[in-house]
Amino acid sequence: MCHGWGADFGLFRSPSIAACRKAFTNAVDTVPRRRPERTRYTPARSGRAHARWLRPLSIGGQPRRRVAPMSLVDFVALSLLPIRRWRPVAEEIRAGRSPRQILDLQLATLAADPGPRPRRGNAASMRLQAAARIERAQEAGLEAITCADAAYPAALAAIIDPPLVLWVRGAPAALDGPGVAIVGSRAGSPYVLAVADRLAADLAARGLTIVSGLARGIDSAAHRGALSAGGVTVAVLGCGADVVYPPEHGPLAGQIAARGAVISELVPGTPPQSWFFPLRNRIISGLCRATVVIEAGEKSGSLITARCALDQGRDVLAVPGNILNGRNRGGHALLRDGAKIVETADDIVEELGLTDAVVARRSNNEAAAPGGDSPARLRTDPVLGVLGAGESCNLDEISVRTGLPAARLLPRLFELELRGLVKRVGGGQFVRFDRSC
Repeated sequence: MCHGWGADFGLFRSPSIAACRKAFTNAVDTVPRRRPERTRYTPARSGRAHARWLRPLSIGGQPRRRVAPMSLVDFVALSLLPIRRWRPVAEEIRAGRSPRQILDLQLATLAADPGPRPRRGNAASMRLQAAARIERAQEAGLEAITCADAAYPAALAAIIDPPLVLWVRGAPAALDGPGVAIVGSRAGSPYVLAVADRLAADLAARGLTIVSGLARGIDSAAHRGALSAGGVTVAVLGCGADVVYPPEHGPLAGQIAARGAVISELVPGTPPQSWFFPLRNRIISGLCRATVVIEAGEKSGSLITARCALDQGRDVLAVPGNILNGRNRGGHALLRDGAKIVETADDIVEELGLTDAVVARRSNNEAAAPGGDSPARLRTDPVLGVLGAGESCNLDEISVRTGLPAARLLPRLFELELRGLVKRVGGGQFVRFDRSC
């Protein structure tokens, strides 16, 4: 996979920092030296020491447990290599081999390959390029999550070809919720755009995360629908997470990052390329329990996402469309091959097997034990506490008042709604509807 080359080494031309010189040298100059001239790659000789990238990354000012910064440099350097499948690399890392060892081995393999490949340099220069990308990510407010990180989404780790590194703008916790991908035509009719908006809003209202690709048409309609319901949504890009494409979706990307996450496996600064978009489709489906296709032609990229979902053992569903419109032929082919017909969000919830779980949760709530949602506990519930009688609040207001993230609030609000304690009103507002306490 090509991620683009030519890292800007200008980031490393700041004056040498004595306190960071030793740490930087240890991070970069780790290859055993047989000839003294190899030391020319060390910052001690080049005067390019720059170790701001050694700071652990965080989201919202809250540091979290992650791989060591030195390992992160090796992970990012690995992700820059033209490796077609990341599964073997991820399995070696989980088996205990360090990314540093794998990087050196991969570079040796590439150097021995007589085929026409661009020059990659040695491990030290690769780590310099990786450090430059990490520096750019920090400046853009991005979080790097590797396949060895505890925050790496479990659903994505289970696919055939999981990304080695995810770059996240927003909250990594948004990647953990049960997700549904909604994909389709970039030139959707007003009808199918309304369908995508409605399905996304209804699913988000049930606490499901809406995942799509931030493209024009169905993708953007799905993101907006989830946001309008106060839900969580994730956009997977075919460029760097700090690059917005299409450009007019910049404000939408900002809203998504504030409510969920904008992610990419491509290093920061990577411009969009046509071959990146089919590759990112496996991430869209891999994060989700099901993929819903709305208005897809016979050669639509949405069918690639559907095939990825099938390969990953995930459900594929489709919305039927106008038989006179050629843009529906791909979706109708999926239906002929066994995809479930979708008319409402209830069809998706039922197909995912969430109905029984919802009924069980409602029964458990109604028969709450003293340690459960008893009337006394409900009176001190933080969500109910901020919803005064007759006062409506949106998800952002509830999050600010309770200090709870949206990813935790939505399931709780849905649960309270099932119990008849909270009512959803227009405009993504919630109001307390409690006659029992």
